[in-house]
Amino acid sequence: MRAIIVLLCFFVSFGFCFVSCRPLDGEPEQAHFKDEISEIKEAYAPDKQVALFQIAPEKQGKIYVLKGESNLPEAVSALKEKLTAKNISYVDSVQLLPNADLAGKTKGLITISVANLRSNPKHSAELATQATLGTPVNVLKRDGEWYLIQTPDRYLAWVDHGGIVLMDENQWKGWKTGPKVMFTETYGQAYETPADNTKPISDLVAGNVLQLLEEQEGYYKVQFPDARIGYINMVAAVLYEEWLKGADNGVEGLVRTSKRFMGLPYLWGGTSSKGVDCSGYTKTIFFLNGMVIPRDASQQVHTGTLVDTLKNFDALQKGDLLFFGRKATDSTAEKVVHVGMWIGNNEFIHSSGKVHVSSMDDTAENFDAFNKDRYLRTKRLWKQEGQGLLQLSQASVFRD
Repeated sequence: MRAIIVLLCFFVSFGFCFVSCRPLDGEPEQAHFKDEISEIKEAYAPDKQVALFQIAPEKQGKIYVLKGESNLPEAVSALKEKLTAKNISYVDSVQLLPNADLAGKTKGLITISVANLRSNPKHSAELATQATLGTPVNVLKRDGEWYLIQTPDRYLAWVDHGGIVLMDENQWKGWKTGPKVMFTETYGQAYETPADNTKPISDLVAGNVLQLLEEQEGYYKVQFPDARIGYINMVAAVLYEEWLKGADNGVEGLVRTSKRFMGLPYLWGGTSSKGVDCSGYTKTIFFLNGMVIPRDASQQVHTGTLVDTLKNFDALQKGDLLFFGRKATDSTAEKVVHVGMWIGNNEFIHSSGKVHVSSMDDTAENFDAFNKDRYLRTKRLWKQEGQGLLQLSQASVFRD
C-alpha cells in the first residue's frame, strides 16, 4: 500500500497537480505554488485567445524552476512578487515575448489579400481567424516558417511566412507615417499597369490597406508591404484619411455594409469577404465602418452597453448585437455560441450557413424560432467605450 501511495504522489506531482504529498528531504510545502499561478492567470490572462501566460513550475532535484512563456511582463512580475511575498523559492526561467531571436523585427504587415491565421503553426491546424492585407500586427515568436502574431483586436494566432512581412521599429514608423489607400469594393484586383483587365498583381478584398505612391490616370499607384507595385482603379478605393472621415455613417452605414455580404458562405474562422463565421461577420461590418471590436462572440458579449435580456426587441436599435446560446443553470455556466446584428423591422442579419436575414416576428416568413428560443441578450457596441473597442479615427492602428 505504501508503494502505491508513493507512486500516486509521483505521478500527480509530475503532472503539476501538486496535491499535498508529504514533503521529501525537507522540501517546503509552500513550494507547491499552483494556486499562485492560477490566481495571476485569472487576473491577467483569463482569455487565452488574447493573452499568453503559459507558466508552470518544474521540479529539478530539490528546487522548482519557473518555466514557460508569456507576452505579459506585468503578469510575470506580479507572479514573482506574489511568490517572493510568500517566501517561496524558485529559479526564474520564464521566456518573455517577443522572442529575442526575432532580432528586433517584432512588427509585421499582412501582405496578401486575406491571410488565414491558424491555431497552431501548420496548415492543417484549425483556422482561428483571418487578417486582411495591410493589417499591422505584433510578432511574438517564430516556429520554422510560421510566426505567432497578435492582431489589432489582440487575437493570438499563427501566420505562414508567405502572408507577412517583418519590420523593425524604424521600418514600422516609416510605413505608419506614409499616405495610404483603402480598398472599398467587396472584391477586386490590383494591376501591373494603370488599366483594368491587364496582368493582375494581386486580388483584393474590402478593407485592404496599401501604401499610396501617386495618382496616375484615374488609378492609385500603390505599394504592397512586400514592395510589389500595383495600380488600383480610383472608383474601387479611397484615401485612408478620407475613408476615416466618411466611415462614421451612423447605424445606417452598418446596415448597408452588412447587406453587401448577403449570401456569403459561412466559414469557421473567417473575417473577410472570402467567408465569415458569425462573429467574424459582425467584426467585419464594424471594421468597414471604422471600428475594431473583439474577435469572438464570447468576447463581444462582454463589452459595450447592455440593451436587453427579456426579448424586448422594441428597445433595440440598428447595429445592436444579439447573442444566442445556452443559459446558465445551477450546474452549468452560460455559453455564448452565436451572434447577429439588428437591422430593424424585427429582423437581424447573421452568418449561419450563409449570411442571411432572420426575423423575431413569429408571423414572418423568415421567422427564426430556433434562435429566438436560445436568445440571451443584446449589447450595443457602436460608438461605445469598453474592453476591446477601438475607434480607428482616434487610434494609431494604420497611421501615426
